[in-house]
Amino acid sequence: MKTGLVIINCIILAVGNCGGPLMTRLYFKNGGSKIWFSSFLLNSGFPIILLPLIISFLHRRKKESKTPFVLMKPPLFSASVVVGLLTGLNNYLYAYGLAYIPVSTSSLIISSQLAFTALFTFFMVKQKFTPFTINAIVLLTLGAVILAFHTDGDKLAKETKKEYVVGFVMTLGAAILYAFILPLVELIYKKVRQRITYTLVLEMQMVLCFSASFFCLVGILADGGFKEIGKEAREFKHGGSTYYCVVVVFTAIVWQGFFLGTIGLIFCTSSLVSGIMMTALLPLTEVLAVLFYKEKFQAEKGISLFLSLWGFLSYFYGQFKSEKKTQTKDQDQDQETQLSQLPVTDSAA
Repeated sequence: MKTGLVIINCIILAVGNCGGPLMTRLYFKNGGSKIWFSSFLLNSGFPIILLPLIISFLHRRKKESKTPFVLMKPPLFSASVVVGLLTGLNNYLYAYGLAYIPVSTSSLIISSQLAFTALFTFFMVKQKFTPFTINAIVLLTLGAVILAFHTDGDKLAKETKKEYVVGFVMTLGAAILYAFILPLVELIYKKVRQRITYTLVLEMQMVLCFSASFFCLVGILADGGFKEIGKEAREFKHGGSTYYCVVVVFTAIVWQGFFLGTIGLIFCTSSLVSGIMMTALLPLTEVLAVLFYKEKFQAEKGISLFLSLWGFLSYFYGQFKSEKKTQTKDQDQDQETQLSQLPVTDSAA
């Protein structure tokens, strides 16, 4: 059952991780300009989670007729609201950055998230560091620094150098903040006084996404409301309002897959594994961005990609060796236990 959940969440995360940035970039590329509205779309697809929650409720009801529809208790609800508000802020930072930098550059910056995730998990959930982890952190940080010094050849059309730098900083801020959110979710799983099931993970995702959407909705209203969205839809390239609605709906659905896959993978494994999975998918996102949007891929991006992949492989190899060492140690302990339990024979007899 757990293996099946891991596979399902990995697939959902892969679709969202690769498709989400492309859909958001498509919104800006074809005339969209509302950053708060774009950030709102990242979590607004949460109503689709009602379907698996209803199925889960009907399944429980067959076994127990008085089972409640909502299993979440107040402490977990309050924690989910806090995480949701932080996610809403993260959405704004990420959407702001993607409005001014290409998807391929954004993906490379986000790759530094693994380093920050490892750092936060060390302090928050006592994740152990290895030389391979430290090496990965250094390499991923260097990859982001290389991009920070390369701005002139990577700006989008009609974009100033200042906008590019601000977009870069916003994206880096989003990477750091989400690196904090991942172990925070894992910490909540461990500390909350309620047995966490996958149904509770779905309920937590509902509350989290609703809170994040509400945060961004307040930003939309403060920015002038929905008055200009109708005009933006009519002037949207390649199809006007119809194409606009399609892009908006699919953006919300694809991004929901990313967030659901992330929180589900934390439940099945850990926040660090979830971060590793996201980092592993970034090269694919870059390739898709170059193919679909004809984005430039200069030498600096190539070096940054090489360092990112090197950092990821270094961390992955370190985890593999650590796991193998743990398994060997456990096997030795089991053998010692079995030997100690063998009956003692009397040699004199």
